Amino acid sequence: MLERALKMVEVAISKMDSELTTPHYAHEGDAGIDLRSSAVTVLKPGETLVVPTGIKMAIPEGYVGLVWDKSGYAAKHSIHTMAGVIDSGYRGEIKIVMKNLGKEDFEIKKDMKIAQILIQPVVRANLVEKDSLEDTSRGEGGFGSTGRH
Repeated sequence: MLERALKMVEVAISKMDSELTTPHYAHEGDAGIDLRSSAVTVLKPGETLVVPTGIKMAIPEGYVGLVWDKSGYAAKHSIHTMAGVIDSGYRGEIKIVMKNLGKEDFEIKKDMKIAQILIQPVVRANLVEKDSLEDTSRGEGGFGSTGRH
């Protein structure tokens, strides 16, 4: 059995409400840290809400927090998270933009898991303006250009 070393980075957190569960990984080997609601609300079909988490994070320079759906809510209730980039310089409360793509109300309770955040390294691009770009086999083929199978 191969042992794999996981790279660890320290991320300071501050809870704005002591009653909230401290963010943590639910299982050994999970990529996402669960984020919870600090509010009680109902997300109606077609509605978009910004839901507070009551958490602030100090993501180190060179890293980003990427916010993703909870897969169970996405699969069972069509709940989607949006605007999921938390930059390293941001120190305010993390809020989750949630969209109900389903047909039924989605009740959000205080301290309920609503999203997950992955802390990942960032590679910065050095953008170089050119008059033209080198050609590839795909070229300018857009949506669906690689075929269905």
